[in-house]
Amino acid sequence: MPGKVILGAQWGDEGKGKFIDIFAAKADLVVRSQGGNNAGHTVVVNGETYKLQLIPSGILYPDCVNVIGPGVVVDPRNVLREIDGLAEKGVSCDKLYIDARCHCILPWHLELDALSEKARGGDDIGTTKKGIGPTYMDKAERIGVRMHDFVGERFEEALREACERKNKVITGVYGGEPIDIEAVLAEYKDYAGRLRPHVRDTSVLTYAAVKAGQDVLFEGAQGTLLDLDMGTYPYVTSSHPVAGGCCIGSGVGPTAIGSVMGICKSYTTRVGKGPFPTELFDETGDYIRKAGGEFGTVTGRPRRTGWFDAVIARYAVRVNGLTELVINKIDPLRGLDKLKVCVAYRYKGETITEFPANFADLAHCEPVYEEFEGFTEDITGCRSWDDLPSAVQSYIKELERIIDCPITMLGVGPARDQVMTLK
Repeated sequence: MPGKVILGAQWGDEGKGKFIDIFAAKADLVVRSQGGNNAGHTVVVNGETYKLQLIPSGILYPDCVNVIGPGVVVDPRNVLREIDGLAEKGVSCDKLYIDARCHCILPWHLELDALSEKARGGDDIGTTKKGIGPTYMDKAERIGVRMHDFVGERFEEALREACERKNKVITGVYGGEPIDIEAVLAEYKDYAGRLRPHVRDTSVLTYAAVKAGQDVLFEGAQGTLLDLDMGTYPYVTSSHPVAGGCCIGSGVGPTAIGSVMGICKSYTTRVGKGPFPTELFDETGDYIRKAGGEFGTVTGRPRRTGWFDAVIARYAVRVNGLTELVINKIDPLRGLDKLKVCVAYRYKGETITEFPANFADLAHCEPVYEEFEGFTEDITGCRSWDDLPSAVQSYIKELERIIDCPITMLGVGPARDQVMTLK
């Protein structure tokens, strides 16, 4: 049975965690394939809230195998903190496996991330300062410390070499204080010992599960428009959150994927800098932000908010090969007289319906809206299509028409059971 990919179809923060959790409950194996602890999934199960950053959502189910694939960058200190936090809540990580090829985020990466952002001044990208970008830079430069080095015999040699190299940059380029390698070795030796039992070739595990016809879920992090190639560059992440990245980052081929589900909110949000055509700077934007609890899982930063952008949604369908779409968080729109959907952009006097490749063009695009009736009813208790007010039904039907992709599920609240299946 080919696997299922679930990913973000906007700028991230679409509420993927809840839907990933729903499918993870039935999965035999869940794979995380890109990014690092700069992403976050919030899952509410039996009234308990879990904020997962790196560990796959399948960890909440004792029979599920959880894989951190070779495309992920791993902060040893952070992942162990997450493991310990789950243990305090009675969640075992015995079936968590980290690929030996994963690159390690180390103290110099965090320092360089902060120094680089500071040096950019007003032109900063708005990173989470988790060391993600500098670690992927080392990976591309072929000088990184992989997990097999970290937990293996080259532990001290690899870290000393890396630290010496990076201290030259920290002090010589940025004028920062050098990292104390002796302190790092003393602290991280314990981390290496604790992580060693979790490290293996996870590509073998994933491939075997697919070949055996098991239920395999590829868990996306962040969102389509943050993709290094296909996102709003340079305000993007350092990896590939699109569907194709799942194959590279998990070590299996595209025939391992049978379906791709994209997650959208019923409106649009973004964190950090970069163009955002439908962004709202008025009371409506504040209303949606407050009603939707739009603050980052990892950073706590308030998210920028705007109307639903169907140009983005159609773009996500194309670049991911989406077979279905979920519309999440409809409930925060309650109380608005009109609901707007951006169906095209006005750029230099022309109407365009395709998402521009040049983000600089996007900054000059004005949204072309269609308007729909709002609703006042509380829909958080709705569990079927017939339960929904007619205005919500109309809104969803029109979104499906405009996007030209089947909408198969709706999210009407934060809890795991506040969803409905349509198809």
